[in-house]
Amino acid sequence: MSHRPIIDAGPGLNFFSIRKERLLISVLGQLCAPETVREEVFRKSRQDERFQGAEQVWRKLTPRWMQILSDHPTPELAAVVHRITRQPMRQRMRQPKDLGEIMVIAHSVVAAEAGASVTVLIDDGYGAQLATSEISRLRRLRAGNPSVGSINLASTITVLQRAALKRHLSDKSAMRDTYRRLRGLDDGLPPIETTGLLSAELWS
Repeated sequence: MSHRPIIDAGPGLNFFSIRKERLLISVLGQLCAPETVREEVFRKSRQDERFQGAEQVWRKLTPRWMQILSDHPTPELAAVVHRITRQPMRQRMRQPKDLGEIMVIAHSVVAAEAGASVTVLIDDGYGAQLATSEISRLRRLRAGNPSVGSINLASTITVLQRAALKRHLSDKSAMRDTYRRLRGLDDGLPPIETTGLLSAELWS
């Protein structure tokens, strides 16, 4: 059972702000995001001029290309949030730090435990660590119960790798330009020379 990829605020802000939503969708398909992530994107779009176009792009994509996941504390969602944060969900929802990443992971775990295969798009280090931990946990559960689904962790770099392989970016020059613009918004992205995005394997 497949599930729409769930995206975090960071990649959403970056791709949407440079008007590369079509590139993102061409690689991942129709997307979804928790309410918390939507609000974070809208807030930063209004507060930081670097991201001012992100909200407009997001609204244009909703609902066909961007589906919003309710953060209402269902028993399943609340149980996952409590387990991974060691706090009751209602309490954790009042603390904004890392909340978007937590909700992306929580929604993906609920879907995976119900049997879905889910991709999550996260660049944040804490979120990626949390996702990796849950991927391992689900793998252990699946060993005893084949009906359990899975989570696949994607990042901006893996999206761009797939874009190159599918020729959604025409050449290395297009890759350099796209990456330069993304990195201008996110200093957490490493220099392109260290990413493999210019490797011969991608462009042969």
